[in-house]
Amino acid sequence: MIMDLLAIMQNRWEDILLASWQHLELTLISLAIANLIAIPLGILLTRFKRWAEPVIGVAAVIQTIPSLALLGFMIPLLGIGKGPAIVALTLYGLLPILRNTYTGIVGVTPAVVEAGIGMGMTSRQVLLMVELPMALPIIMAGVRTATVLLVGVATLAGLIGAGGLGDLIFRGISMANPQLILAGALPAAVMAIAFDYVLKQTEFKVQPKGLNR
Repeated sequence: MIMDLLAIMQNRWEDILLASWQHLELTLISLAIANLIAIPLGILLTRFKRWAEPVIGVAAVIQTIPSLALLGFMIPLLGIGKGPAIVALTLYGLLPILRNTYTGIVGVTPAVVEAGIGMGMTSRQVLLMVELPMALPIIMAGVRTATVLLVGVATLAGLIGAGGLGDLIFRGISMANPQLILAGALPAAVMAIAFDYVLKQTEFKVQPKGLNR
């Protein structure tokens, strides 16, 4: 089986490389949009805390929808292809980033915030120079969770014509070819592990110096 897998990877290396690039593209575009939505929204919710529970609750409800159902729901609304897949993946990536942004900023020690205000900082300066730097490790943990989640869910995007490693996996399933399935599944697994490792190291690097162990 290993020899068969190596043969398929050798014969189809161009297909695997293209599918990996498509997979990476889907993941990174969706992650970027999710960050652009969730981080500012999380910051805003720390200023209007009564809205935090319902807004985060909506994001949590979206994530409870089975990924295949959400992708299928996109077809009558937006059709098939990369665009609908990116919309669905973005929705899936919101919760971890939104929740961690809110939790991280709210969890900043009040005495530290008060010290900043006592030094004459404006609310904007307190946010940028005190709250966000202190909350950054928690925000990065949310980004890491969202990234690994999106790498996994993106394998289903092939079902709606978005390409990616899911194409190889589902082609292998339809042909009852386990080697072809692995040719798609292994790069996806490696991608998820690599993202997890890199982002975990980033969490340590952005840890405020006084909190490093």
